Amino acid sequence: MTQDWHIRNSRLALSLPSGAVVLPTATEVTGSEYKDRLSIRGESVTRRPSDALPEIRFSRYPADVVIQLVPPSADLSQPATWEFVALSGSRQLTTGISLQDDQVITEHEWFPIATELLEKTSEVLKAAGISKPGALSLRQYLELLQQQSEFVKISEAPEAATSGPSDLPSLTKSPGMLRANLYPYQQTGFEWLSRIADEGLGCILGDEMGLGKTVQVIALLLRETTLRHKPALVVAPATVLENWRREISRFAPSLSITIHRGQSRSGFPRTLRTFDVVLTSYETGMRDISILEMVPWNVVVLDEAQAIKNPDTQRTITIKTLPRRISVAVSGTPVENRLRDLWSLMDFAVPGFLGSLADFEKRYTEDTHGAAAVEPLVRPLILRRRVADVATDLPQRIDIPQPVELSEQGALRYEALRSEIAAQYGPAATLVALTKLRMFCAHPFLVDGRSEDPSAHSTKYARLLEILDEIFANGEKVLIFTSYTEMADILHEDIGRRYGVPCDVIDGRTPVPDRQPRVDRFGAVMTAAALILNPKAAGTGLNITAANHVIHYNLEWNPAVEDQASARAYRRGQTRPVTVHRLFHPGTVEEVIDQRVQRKRDLAAEVVVGTEGRPEDVADIVRAMHLSPVTGRTADVN
Repeated sequence: MTQDWHIRNSRLALSLPSGAVVLPTATEVTGSEYKDRLSIRGESVTRRPSDALPEIRFSRYPADVVIQLVPPSADLSQPATWEFVALSGSRQLTTGISLQDDQVITEHEWFPIATELLEKTSEVLKAAGISKPGALSLRQYLELLQQQSEFVKISEAPEAATSGPSDLPSLTKSPGMLRANLYPYQQTGFEWLSRIADEGLGCILGDEMGLGKTVQVIALLLRETTLRHKPALVVAPATVLENWRREISRFAPSLSITIHRGQSRSGFPRTLRTFDVVLTSYETGMRDISILEMVPWNVVVLDEAQAIKNPDTQRTITIKTLPRRISVAVSGTPVENRLRDLWSLMDFAVPGFLGSLADFEKRYTEDTHGAAAVEPLVRPLILRRRVADVATDLPQRIDIPQPVELSEQGALRYEALRSEIAAQYGPAATLVALTKLRMFCAHPFLVDGRSEDPSAHSTKYARLLEILDEIFANGEKVLIFTSYTEMADILHEDIGRRYGVPCDVIDGRTPVPDRQPRVDRFGAVMTAAALILNPKAAGTGLNITAANHVIHYNLEWNPAVEDQASARAYRRGQTRPVTVHRLFHPGTVEEVIDQRVQRKRDLAAEVVVGTEGRPEDVADIVRAMHLSPVTGRTADVN
């Protein structure tokens, strides 16, 4: 047999006269090609490799070797994968290289591979606990990224699987005891949360307002409780704790809940351990950190997690000390102003993942280039869907009840007013008698006179601002309905000053010929804007489809009035789902109004309520006169 060079199984080979075939090393090939070393393993070589294979160009310069990462799909239904890739400059030569390869050959080129490169890439893999090419766990993928190695390159992420089998273990559609039919995107969110939880990691759920972040988290809490039987902690603004309690009771009644807040809260960690879910406010969480740190929390959820966006505040520093297996930061605005906001939320979700703040700020500039550089790192740990993305899954109108607890001081003041009115009217009270209570629920300023910042004196107003923060951050428009002219004035003055967005009012003081022109000006605004309306003065006749958010700041006794007001935005011509927020104080006259409106809707009735009312109206009035936010139950009326 003639001795010569040839290609065998995609590898350069040398046939010997004896009939044997050897696979020369890259050093032997380079020596024969460029250094006239025409002897390999004791056998003379008659010519150089290029003479035998003139169609192939032999390079004396080694190819680079990198770990090519394919990220997981956005919903984690497809896992990350990796393989070795050989490069010449920025040009990819081939894939599927193994640690044993010291050379690579393509159709027209041959390159040596420096063994030290393979050794260095092998060390990177070993540090991440990876031994062979293929699928990666999310934790392995993140540990590779965390090394910031020059030997790791990231390619485009695959699209989420829409059909067919996933490479990941299947999950149940939702916990069996969840009393909710999840929309498809919510099911995707639940499975995404579950996969991250199974890996002992954390995440940011950044869905836009109205997409049901709460129910997705509740589904996760129900699954985690079933699997691990350990308590979860939800830290949220005080204004939404009651909403969390109601939503958990509604969707996961099997979970035991306690609100850890106020004078009646427990001071014993062992008591908190007996509940499936503990709800607390950021303020109470800071104050009672020594107690909360003694509970081995399975899941810690931060609602409205932008509350810890500033990494230097004591609130942020304290909350991050909570012991937990996994962390979930829930925020419709995960990056409000600066990349350091994202760093702070991610430092809670996966502590240490983005390094120290100082290192982060050195590595990522506060501009679009910095954002683009950090995005591949955090992409698998942030789920952000917008209403426009999932509009086909949604109803055209999304109703969001917003029960907002009174502050302790506000509850005491309400109780004093209630007692005064009860003493004055007794059992003969009418709707007129409740007006002062309704005005107080709108804002204490309407009863006690104005002072400084309205958000400092009303938890409902503070919650309104939290909602507006997200609406305006997304450049969207909102209609705010209130029955009281003084409340409209407060809103008009404060929103315009606080946010610097166009803001106008239409109520009984607005001449009828001026109303449609104000709507037209509102519609012509190309940025975020607010329009404040009286539901009776602007509840009919106006088409305001420029807004896709409606906020009923104070509820109406008559559901027809509220529905007609909502229909200003939710009507023919509206191309986007409309989110309708209904704010009310539980334990007050507003809770009675809310329950009454829901009852009337259930009966498909539209009853106009007068000051005298029907027997059922009288029963609602009596209940409103008895309901106390202080005792949490009905009180005596003299």
